[in-house]
Amino acid sequence: MSTLTAVLRRVVGLGAAVLLSSFAVFLVPFVSPGDPVRALLRARMDFGEADEATVQAYAQQFGLHDPMLVQFGRWLVRFFTGDMGISHISGTPVADQVLPAIGVTLSLAGSALLVAILVSIFLGVISATRAGKWSDKLITSVTHALIAIPEYALAPLLVLLFAVRWSLLPSAGYDSPASLVLPVFILALRPISFFTVAVRSGVLQALDSEHVLAARARGLSRTQALTRHVVPHGLLPMWTMVGVWFAGLLGGSVIVEVIFAIPGMGRLIFDSIVDSDIPVAQGGVVVVVTCAVLVTGIIDLIHKLSDPTVRIGVRHG
Repeated sequence: MSTLTAVLRRVVGLGAAVLLSSFAVFLVPFVSPGDPVRALLRARMDFGEADEATVQAYAQQFGLHDPMLVQFGRWLVRFFTGDMGISHISGTPVADQVLPAIGVTLSLAGSALLVAILVSIFLGVISATRAGKWSDKLITSVTHALIAIPEYALAPLLVLLFAVRWSLLPSAGYDSPASLVLPVFILALRPISFFTVAVRSGVLQALDSEHVLAARARGLSRTQALTRHVVPHGLLPMWTMVGVWFAGLLGGSVIVEVIFAIPGMGRLIFDSIVDSDIPVAQGGVVVVVTCAVLVTGIIDLIHKLSDPTVRIGVRHG
């Protein structure tokens, strides 16, 4: 199998994932209580319930009696050309709410992921190079403990300490770099736990590999061997997890955004579900899924194409 064929297969798989997710989201109005046509009319009319003649005329005009797959095709084309519909609550275009919110969530998730990568590299390398010592045991114990702490329990505690009691950081908002410290820290804790374990395992394996032993035999110092050979190869297990975790942070930021009053996608979707604002919920979910699939796929492709063992396998597969 050629590299181009492998890339094309991956792209087709990503497209199929976005298509299936979009179809599932499109079905929401049809399985929700109430008449979806009347719900759409309420978002576009300044007065109360429309009469039956208006409902039927509107359905005929916009093809709402057409087969479901035909409606889905039209909806998909409009959605990905910028027409995401009209909010049932505010009467404003969904895109005007979704696009600013996804920017906030992307910056929040990206910052948390960057912090997690940097911290876990530091902790994982220390833990691996001092395997069995007290520092290794401490790092391992703490990272395993962090996995069990849920965000909804940790966030209020940190707000009470750093914002209320000590007045060091803002308790909520998205108006300054200081307001991002607690949300980013909380979002980064769980990936730090998993990344540190992966880095430790990868570095331990690299330390015992033949090419590292050969490098040391050629006269490289321990520090040179670590920086040139051990750490680059030891980070490979972590890089395979980065895309999945970024997608998880995009979808899992709801609790943090609600607690800290951050105007991101998680809070927008949460509020739209509470208010039964189906178009906003649809738009938010599809945009999040699309971003998650694209980022995960791009990172996965970069990893596969940059890993020599994967390239060899692709050429000879």
